[in-house]
Amino acid sequence: MTTPTANPRFAYKGDRLKPLRAFCQTARLGSVSRAAEALYVSQPAITLQLQALERDMGVPLFERSGRRLIPTREGQLLYEMAQPLVEGLDDLAAEFREKVSGLDAGELNIAANSSTILYLLPKIVAGFRAAHPDVRLTLHPAITADGTDLVRSDAADLAVGSMLDVPGDLSYAPVYRFEPMLIVPPEHPLATQPQLSLDDLSPYPLILPPRRQITYRLVDLVFQQNRVPYTVALEVGGWEIIKQYVAMGMGISIVSSICLTEADRGKLVARSLRDYFPSRSYGVVVRKGKYLSPQARAFIELIQPHLFSPRGYDEAGHSER
Repeated sequence: MTTPTANPRFAYKGDRLKPLRAFCQTARLGSVSRAAEALYVSQPAITLQLQALERDMGVPLFERSGRRLIPTREGQLLYEMAQPLVEGLDDLAAEFREKVSGLDAGELNIAANSSTILYLLPKIVAGFRAAHPDVRLTLHPAITADGTDLVRSDAADLAVGSMLDVPGDLSYAPVYRFEPMLIVPPEHPLATQPQLSLDDLSPYPLILPPRRQITYRLVDLVFQQNRVPYTVALEVGGWEIIKQYVAMGMGISIVSSICLTEADRGKLVARSLRDYFPSRSYGVVVRKGKYLSPQARAFIELIQPHLFSPRGYDEAGHSER
């Protein structure tokens, strides 16, 4: 590279992007020839741009190590400063077009189980519809396992629900937590018993969601770990149905407090089981590396602002275990 001179004046300053792009490609690839191939220009053009940039900066930016060019200490500092600028400018047109299209059109697909759609999402969906009436919003009812498959295949932009184990290709950001509750009819012996233990629940048949679902898995795990026997009288989907059957005296159930409403008062007695069962988190699931559309980001902002900061969805997801 050339020796720097003081107070230089160069015509290339009218277009700083080209020499910075040439510099970043050379620093990344370690070769002028490879940088020229990547940028579809000649090697002399790359060399001239690098020489001009060195003169402008007043320091050498590269040194040779064998056949490879490596940044000097000053060159590495410039690379760390310039690379985000070059990438940002290169992506500017696409990002601008995306923002221009904005939220006035397009569609948003969300996967969620029936309880999430029924109890958690109504106010959020209402707020989104009020702010973005032109977006076509589709809610796909699906249990967690099927919802994550929809996210993986890009049939859904995101999923909202509860997760126990987070696969490596997904990110899960929990937002809400709900307490585990025993529900029984008002006349049931457990309704007024001062203290509850797992052994107290053991004689009574349980009404639970299907065994594929998280609630069943949690109940089974806790009883097994504590070596307490239990019986399942009925498997049925939907907490509203479970609550109705419990109110009819067909069994007892262990549910998340998310499903309990004012309408249940008088028909059911709810007792906390937080000493034995973990609370359930509900949050947002996205595929790692997926570009979140403006529509998806706007919906997530209504759940919790800044939940997925830029590129945050590339990081490892949380686990309930």
